[in-house]
Amino acid sequence: MSSRSSSQNYESGKTKKVVIVGGGLVGALNACFFAKRGFQVEVYEARKDIRTAKDVRGRSINLALSYRGRQALKAVGVEDQVIYKGIPMNARMIHSLSGKKSSLPYGKKGQYILSVNRADLNRELLFAASQYPNVKLNFEEKLQHYSVEKGLMTFIRPDSSTFEVSHDLVVGCDGAFSTVRKQFMRQPRFDYSHVYIPHGYKELTMPPKNDDFAMEPNFLHIWPRNTFMMIALPNLDKSFTCTLFMPFEEFEKLTTGDEVLQFFKKYFPDSIPLIGVEALKWDYFRLPAQAMISVKCSSYHIGTKCVLMGDAAHAVVPFYGQGMNAGFEDCIVFDELMDQFNNDLSKCLPEFSRQRVPDDHAISDLAMYNYVEMRKHVNSKWFIFRKYMDNFLHFCLPNTIVPLYTMVTFSRIRYHEVIKRNQWQRKVINSMLLVIGVITTVTGTMILFKYLPKSLHTMKLLNWNSGFQ
Repeated sequence: MSSRSSSQNYESGKTKKVVIVGGGLVGALNACFFAKRGFQVEVYEARKDIRTAKDVRGRSINLALSYRGRQALKAVGVEDQVIYKGIPMNARMIHSLSGKKSSLPYGKKGQYILSVNRADLNRELLFAASQYPNVKLNFEEKLQHYSVEKGLMTFIRPDSSTFEVSHDLVVGCDGAFSTVRKQFMRQPRFDYSHVYIPHGYKELTMPPKNDDFAMEPNFLHIWPRNTFMMIALPNLDKSFTCTLFMPFEEFEKLTTGDEVLQFFKKYFPDSIPLIGVEALKWDYFRLPAQAMISVKCSSYHIGTKCVLMGDAAHAVVPFYGQGMNAGFEDCIVFDELMDQFNNDLSKCLPEFSRQRVPDDHAISDLAMYNYVEMRKHVNSKWFIFRKYMDNFLHFCLPNTIVPLYTMVTFSRIRYHEVIKRNQWQRKVINSMLLVIGVITTVTGTMILFKYLPKSLHTMKLLNWNSGFQ
């Protein structure tokens, strides 16, 4: 075993060394935050450098960037670069089975979520981190073992050689199947659970048409079909990335290209000419259906030596578009706590767990709920009526009534407070509707009784007169 020295003179021992495990979105952003504070930062990523790799493999291509994530990017000075490479989506575009399209705005005028490419965003953040002289990026070096007690981490290279790294703080940003989190499993009173939902997903590509977008570009397109759905997000090259979400057993029923085509003719007929028959058949079988996992744990820290962020702490299903945004918010919340406690990790880490655990559990639950909303509720006229009513009341009472989606997507109200506030608002609005219903019924009844005797008298006269004709 070779040893990578960590005894360098970082300002005569004053500068602490932060090791970030995972060079994905949250890890790269964290490197910028810690570097800005003057820490010596080392990032270790098991995969190849995405900035130079020709073949980029990984998770879903598209992400929806919203206010929480943008605030974190703004704090390290990269928001403008990211926005420039994204496409605004102002509303949902609902595709009915008949092919009819209708839009549901996400919020008030000027509010939108941003369709961004995962790989491009990761490159941008790694480039930003590399500009700090106190950041070192390491690729194809995978964490093999971590001992909190000894304060040592063992990494392995592609040639199977290993080396040890010491640290003052470890930040685990290594995803839903985190190696860093395994150390937490050995700690007493550490709660952990993960759930695979029974639905999977496949990604398809809708190419440009006549050198332009095949559909309206500034929308998140949804084909809701109650027990499953398809969505499409726009890309800068004028294509759309379509994602089919469906129970695994439904995926398994489609075993041939013709069966896939018949399925799409039945449920998504308007998408076939836009994707292309042969492309659809090929794309569908290119990869197996991918699983989706929800991870909850508590707490997020061990002493003053280690903290989890992003999917390592709270992997969520993608249906609220908040997985990345919640991970980015982890970064800015931790940075704000470092300001509050003057970089005192002994105070910052436990407070980070105290704040973020209830919030991240809340967004996990909201994401599960939003899948039902996207694939089913958007077909309901009552649901659409309530959406418009919520927006109208928000317009009239902007500080009292705030739609659930607006709180989650266009504010930094804490996620768990969003749920509490939404529950209160629903009671208020339901009470208002009940009062309006009662008033309408009583008023209608009074009018009916006021004019009914006259109407009956008139009818009697008419009937009496008709007897002489």
